[in-house]
Amino acid sequence: MSEAILTATGVSKHFGGLTAVDNVDFAVHPGEVVALLGDNGAGKSTLIKCISGVYRPESGTVIFNGADITHQPPADIRSRGIETIYQDLALAENLDVGANVFLGKEVTRRLFGLLPVTDDSYMRQEASGVLDELDIHIPSLTQKLVNLSGGQRQAVAIARAMYWNAQLVIMDEPTAALGVPEQRKVLALIRSLREGNIPVILISHTMHDVMAVADRMVIMRRGRVVANILRSDATEEIIVRHIVGSAENGENAVMI
Repeated sequence: MSEAILTATGVSKHFGGLTAVDNVDFAVHPGEVVALLGDNGAGKSTLIKCISGVYRPESGTVIFNGADITHQPPADIRSRGIETIYQDLALAENLDVGANVFLGKEVTRRLFGLLPVTDDSYMRQEASGVLDELDIHIPSLTQKLVNLSGGQRQAVAIARAMYWNAQLVIMDEPTAALGVPEQRKVLALIRSLREGNIPVILISHTMHDVMAVADRMVIMRRGRVVANILRSDATEEIIVRHIVGSAENGENAVMI
């Protein structure tokens, strides 16, 4: 396997007397889809926020593309190519597709050679190009996001990440609250990223999604990594046993 693009070593994060992440080692390789799994409170989201710069770990290091990003702010980490797509997507529903792809990085032009205004036509044209590359069809790019489906909004969030040259995409519950057809489209987009050699960290409670796209499953419990399983060795039963702790305790499998 190629050298890891992201390596977290000995990462710990505390909130008062609570240890949310406890001496975690975690790595992702180019073109790899890694599912980060665990029950609520296992430490998944905290680890991701340590990687994306939202939290600063008390100990440990995070290396991305050979650079130490452990204590860099989120904007700097994004500029290096790590894009995090949270459940709420962080999109502006009152704006159209192009404006959302360029959100925070709007392109302007001079009206009558004097007044600066947003170049909506250019932004929509650029958005259309990246959507075509991802094989995403949205009938009208002038529509406000509030009028799009959940799956289409996910697609816009992924398109934004791709347009700004994401080198690693983190997705937090990307198929939550989506219908089955839209879930399939999001999974297809994850496969498309992998085919483009762009790694994905996938947080999901949906076992079907995990089994469908993940190359490797990293399972956390009580702030620690308790299992690191290749897809070829994984079954839903094995994963669930690690999530609930019965695999470590030698108990019978507990299905949920």
